[in-house]
Amino acid sequence: MKKVLVVGGGGRCHAIVDALSRSSEVGKIYCAPGNAGIAAQAECVPLKDTQVEELKEFALENGIDLTVVGPEVALAAGIADVFSAAGLRIFGPSKAAATIESSKDFAKRLMAKYDIPTAAFETFEDYDKALEYVRKGSLPVVLKYDGLAAGKGVVIPETFEEAEATLKDMLLDDKFGKGKVVVEEFLTGPEFSFMCFVDGTEVYPMAVSQDHKRAYEGDKGPNTGGMGAYSPLPFVTDEDMEYAMEKVMKPAAAGMIAEGCPFKGVLYGGLMKTPSGIKVIEFNCRFGDPETEVILPLLESDIYDIFSAVADGTPMPEIRWKADASMGFVMASKGYPGSYGKGFVIDGLEEALSDPAVRIYHMGTALKDGDVVTSGGRVLMVVGSGSSLRQAHDTALKAVEKIRCENLFYRRDIGWRVL
Repeated sequence: MKKVLVVGGGGRCHAIVDALSRSSEVGKIYCAPGNAGIAAQAECVPLKDTQVEELKEFALENGIDLTVVGPEVALAAGIADVFSAAGLRIFGPSKAAATIESSKDFAKRLMAKYDIPTAAFETFEDYDKALEYVRKGSLPVVLKYDGLAAGKGVVIPETFEEAEATLKDMLLDDKFGKGKVVVEEFLTGPEFSFMCFVDGTEVYPMAVSQDHKRAYEGDKGPNTGGMGAYSPLPFVTDEDMEYAMEKVMKPAAAGMIAEGCPFKGVLYGGLMKTPSGIKVIEFNCRFGDPETEVILPLLESDIYDIFSAVADGTPMPEIRWKADASMGFVMASKGYPGSYGKGFVIDGLEEALSDPAVRIYHMGTALKDGDVVTSGGRVLMVVGSGSSLRQAHDTALKAVEKIRCENLFYRRDIGWRVL
């Protein structure tokens, strides 16, 4: 039986650990650093996802057969390169391939070069030139910090004053660090997430999903890391899927090979169905969060075999998906995405899990004196499955209502546009 190390500690990593726990190949799962929920299915290791050398030593000392990387920061730090150089098998792209997420400018230039449909853009390092370009254009406009900014580096100003303040944050005050800014045309239409397993040359689609970024119901309030997700998407047709595969995901994988940095891992396409066709909003170099929490419960195949095929460059087994629907609600700390308190006791988790169609993925929890307590902005993701989106919605919401914690809030309207 295989030993697997999962790197990361949020809801996405809990979903990966949960999927690995269903594998007939896997005997032991470690997770670094993990969280209170993951601890029920894996042995948590007190190492941060960016402690690359320490993680490598742990993998060597413990005879880890395969490492699976959750967060982008570890990939951008070059964990795949360090592990591969040490003869360790790892699922996740190289540091060079992770640039598709760690540099918005690199991703946009890749799309322009290989005719991948996306919004028109210009990249700036100079504040005055960026401001002049924005003033000549129309509003709203999309401003993207070039590097990693934990999901907070994209701003859509609706006034020139707001645009000026954002450019100042990004280019003069280095709010996210020293970097460029991509100025992009504003597109309209429903967004969706399309994740694929990529082994360098071949691209294998997962089910599509839709994330809900705004904090409050009716898509109001500040942007968050995601307040819920669902799959499948009634508005994405078979023709849309074929177009996204042939015009977006496959050309991106081929482009990465041509650029000398073949991509191996999960390539995430953040897509929008605009009036003039499907266009790319962004690429990510890893599983999305919270999309992974609604997609992996639908996977019928053994995920260890899929990870192994990508890591080793061996033939991919058949990837089978359930015909079910899946929907998840994020329970977040009051105040999120701003400042929030921690350490609030969470009750009712056992009760909520009494329905076999429910899964609860821990995003920001810890154990304190035997209690599960809040330790992050997004705390739990409660996922329901069923034969329809309505059934998945009702199942998940019923479970959410059994969870008791004085400092959590959630949106009740996940999937509202299709329900």
